[in-house]
Amino acid sequence: MIRLTFDQGSLLVSGPDEALQPVIHLLRWDERAECHRAEARHYGPIVLALHRGKIPYDDQARAFQPRPFQARDDHPPRPHQQAAFDGWVKAASRGVVVLPTGAGKTLIARMAITRIQRDTLILAPTINLVQQWHEQLGSTFGMPIGMLGGGEYQLEPITVSTYDSAYLHMDRIGARFGLLICDECHHLPAPTTRLAAQMCVAPYRLGLTATPERADGQEEDLFNLLGPLVYRCEIADLEGAFLAPYRLERVPVVLDPDERAAYDAAYAQYREFARSTGVNLSRPEGWSQFIMVCCRSREGRAAMAAYRMQKRLARASRAKLRMVWTLMRRHRQERALLFTDDNATAYAIGETFFLPVITHKTRLSERARFLEGFRAGEFPFLVNSRVLNEGIDLPEVSVGIIVSGSGSIREHVQRLGRLLRPRAGKQAILYELVSQDTAETFTSERRRQHSAYQRGDG
Repeated sequence: MIRLTFDQGSLLVSGPDEALQPVIHLLRWDERAECHRAEARHYGPIVLALHRGKIPYDDQARAFQPRPFQARDDHPPRPHQQAAFDGWVKAASRGVVVLPTGAGKTLIARMAITRIQRDTLILAPTINLVQQWHEQLGSTFGMPIGMLGGGEYQLEPITVSTYDSAYLHMDRIGARFGLLICDECHHLPAPTTRLAAQMCVAPYRLGLTATPERADGQEEDLFNLLGPLVYRCEIADLEGAFLAPYRLERVPVVLDPDERAAYDAAYAQYREFARSTGVNLSRPEGWSQFIMVCCRSREGRAAMAAYRMQKRLARASRAKLRMVWTLMRRHRQERALLFTDDNATAYAIGETFFLPVITHKTRLSERARFLEGFRAGEFPFLVNSRVLNEGIDLPEVSVGIIVSGSGSIREHVQRLGRLLRPRAGKQAILYELVSQDTAETFTSERRRQHSAYQRGDG
């Protein structure tokens, strides 16, 4: 008889070779263990193949149990939520659901937990998201919810964890869960994060994201780890009905003459240095090569300083700060989020206009205080450098001001998504400040390549 055993994040599979033929493509021979070994994520396909082939096996791998989970006071699903859930069920309860921010992905997760009725592990990228899931699930199911991360280590039939904590502990807990739910699952294909899915036996898997595309093109890894794309819905499909209507306005900003001259000089200096050293900055490896050659000489270090100078001028020029003030005055009766690409720009805005600022360095207690004050209207404006791009519920905010950003399409869509949680009478608007005739012009064009931005707004 074939025997399956969980061993530190993988499966040991022993038995006669002829009986293992239906699953041999998922196995590799382990000389030390003197049996076959497989990634724990293949537990479901292996068991299913053995069952279909009527091949007897002794399952010593799984440690998850049936659970009578019962959600209380759940709202009936909206049409897009029901369609997403049905698509997931049809795909053998494995797969990725793509829905815009604010479209109710957490309800689909609760529906999945109620249907599968097995110990469940939910992964999220940040401790704040983990705490948000922890509170919502505790309220929904009326039972203790486990938590891994932020100094917590408590396992329950439903447990929430950061991705980092999950892969660190998965060699011990990977057999305990039958359903794996990955929120913001576009994070999953990263080299270490992916271990959380590889080392877990959960046969049922659900990925939730608004933007599955990755800059490194590893979306296929996401589907290999969680299952196929089972449903996709875009912002335009839900705007006005289930998401707030929105308007986009790109605002060109003209640098002051002295900053224009300083920008042009710095830009020319670092580009000329790159050309003279044979570095092609348009190639994928160009930036890493540029960093290496800059470290080797005084001229290189000067070129790097010039690069940083032109970035600073494009991101936070005096003209941009004046435009920020103009928009803040225009929307002084509303709640607005200001987004930057770096901490320095965020702090510059905060110091200039006496605004609260959240960066990755902000203490959790201070961050909670700022968010509470923002929600309550005590702070009408809140500045952040990339940390509020995803995973925060702020239905009060109706105005977004992108002061600076990367060329990432995902980041741009996530920032728009922060404004779209519906509220009666809400009309969202997203401003994008772009320093004219700088590299920001090209960055702006690159990050706007998404259907949400292909419309006749500014």
